[in-house]
Amino acid sequence: MKNITSAGGVVFFNNSILLLKKINGDWVLPKGRMESGETLEETALREVKEESDVKANIVEYLGDIKYTFRNSWSHNETTLKTVYWYLMRARSFDCHPLKTEGFVEAKFIHINNVEEKARYADERQIISLAVGKIKKIIGYEVD
Repeated sequence: MKNITSAGGVVFFNNSILLLKKINGDWVLPKGRMESGETLEETALREVKEESDVKANIVEYLGDIKYTFRNSWSHNETTLKTVYWYLMRARSFDCHPLKTEGFVEAKFIHINNVEEKARYADERQIISLAVGKIKKIIGYEVD
């Protein structure tokens, strides 16, 4: 089994979280593979910047998600992927999708609507955790 290590960010600005829309219509969080010599934090910050053109600062580590998938193009090899997630605060609301990676839109979505937009259940779980932390940070009033 092949192992892949990735890192990404749940990036917020005020009361909104950054999502990227892929060419197939799926909304996802920015993340990517760790490069040689990088720390997990460096990978997460680099991937957020590359995929969305957002400069951010890490607030805290949120946790990791592990999942397996099969590469049909490489003899059906099973891959275990671990994604390490960080809560990040964006320096501005400006964002631009990296079109060469298949992203067609980058957008900050209000924390009350972001979970339902995210395509994957594991990312929705990380977003849910992050939303609770963001509400405490920004002093968001809970009904």
